[in-house]
Amino acid sequence: MNHKSPLGLPRPVWLLGWASLFTDAATEMIYPLLPVYLSRVLGAGAMSLGVIEGIAEGVNSLLKILSGRLSDRWSRRKPIIIAGYALSSAARPFIALTTSWVQVLAIRVIDRTGKGIRGAPRDAMLAELAASGMRGRVFGFHRAMDHAGAVIGPLIAAAFLFAMPGQYRLLFAFTAIPGALAVWTLFRVPEDRHARRATASGVSDGPGPSMQPAATKLPGRFYGLLGILLLFSLANSADAFLLLRLSQTLGEDAYIPLLWSLLHIVKASLSMYGGALSDRVGRKAVIVAGWSVYALVYLGFAFSTSATPLVAWFLIYGIYFGLSEGTEKALVADLAPSVQQGTAFGLYNAALGLGTLVASVLFGVLYERFGPATAFGTGAGLAVAASLLLLTLPVGGFSRADL
Repeated sequence: MNHKSPLGLPRPVWLLGWASLFTDAATEMIYPLLPVYLSRVLGAGAMSLGVIEGIAEGVNSLLKILSGRLSDRWSRRKPIIIAGYALSSAARPFIALTTSWVQVLAIRVIDRTGKGIRGAPRDAMLAELAASGMRGRVFGFHRAMDHAGAVIGPLIAAAFLFAMPGQYRLLFAFTAIPGALAVWTLFRVPEDRHARRATASGVSDGPGPSMQPAATKLPGRFYGLLGILLLFSLANSADAFLLLRLSQTLGEDAYIPLLWSLLHIVKASLSMYGGALSDRVGRKAVIVAGWSVYALVYLGFAFSTSATPLVAWFLIYGIYFGLSEGTEKALVADLAPSVQQGTAFGLYNAALGLGTLVASVLFGVLYERFGPATAFGTGAGLAVAASLLLLTLPVGGFSRADL
C-alpha cells in the first residue's frame, strides 16, 4: 500500500513530518520571543502570559475532540488536517501588527484553533500508517521532525535579531513563508480512504500485537490513562514560564531563541529513540522515566538562581520530551480500537490542553504572588504523583491488525 522511504517509514509519514517541521519552524520563530515581546514591547506581565497560553491551549484542546470524532465519522483525515494547518499559517504572521496583549491573545487563539482542528486527525492518520510494533518509532519520528523545525525557527530568529535588533514585528511577518510550505507539502500526502477497517482491531497486551475479540468502544483503561495524563498536565504549565525565568536571569534577548533551539536539538535527537525504546521495553517505563526527568527539572528551576544551572536544567528538560511525547501517543494508539483512533487522540489532546489551561493560569498566579520557587515546586510535586499513579495502570490495549 505505502511505499517505504528512508528509515523504513512510509512516504506519507515523511510528508506529515515535513509539514510539521515547516509549521514548527514558523511557530518557534515567535514562541520563544513571546514573553519578551509581551513584557518589553507591549508591557504585559506574567499573569497575562498565563492567560494567553492557557486560553489558547484550552480552545485547541476542545477542538481536538470535535475534529477527531469528525474524522472518524467521515473516514477521511486529510481535508481536516489541511484546513487546520492552513488556518494557523494564515493567522500567525498577524502577531506583527499587535499593539496589546489582548490582540496577541486573539491571534494565538486562532493559531491554536488551527492546531486543534488538525491535531487528532493527523495523529490518527499516523497510527493507521504504523504497524503496532512500530507505533513508538513512527510517533517518535514525527516528534523528531517537529522538534527539528523548532531548532530551525529559533536559529533564524536569533540570526535575524543579531542583524536587526528589536525588529520583532518584521520577524513575525516572515513566518508566512514556512507556513505556506507546510500547507503545500500536505497536498502531496496520499490518503487511502479504504485503509481504515470498519471494525476495530484485536486486543494487545503490550506494544506487540495479540488478536482478541473485536471491540469498538474505548476501554476503561484508556479513561484511566486519560485521568493520569490530566493530573500530569496540571503540572505541565506553558514553557513560556521557563523562558521567562531564563530571560529574567540572562538579560539578553537574542540568547533566548538560541537556547530554545538547543533544547529542540535535544528533543529531536532523543524522540525517535524514546519511541523505539517503548516498542521494546514497554510504554509505562519510558513515560515514567520522562516524567521523573520533568520533576527534577522543575525542582532545578525552583531552587536555582544563577544562569549556568538554569541553562543546564533547561537543556536536560529536552530528555523528558524525547522519552515521553511519542511514547504517550503510541500508548493511546495501543489502547484505542482503530475506528475510534481520531476520538481517542482528540480526548488525549483535550486532557493535556485543558490541564495546561488550568496549569498556566495557576502557574502565573503562583509565579507573581509567591515567586518562581513555589510555582515550579508545585509542578514537580504533581508530576511525581502522576508517575506513581501510572505505575498502577494496566496498559493492555488494541493492535492495528494490519490496517
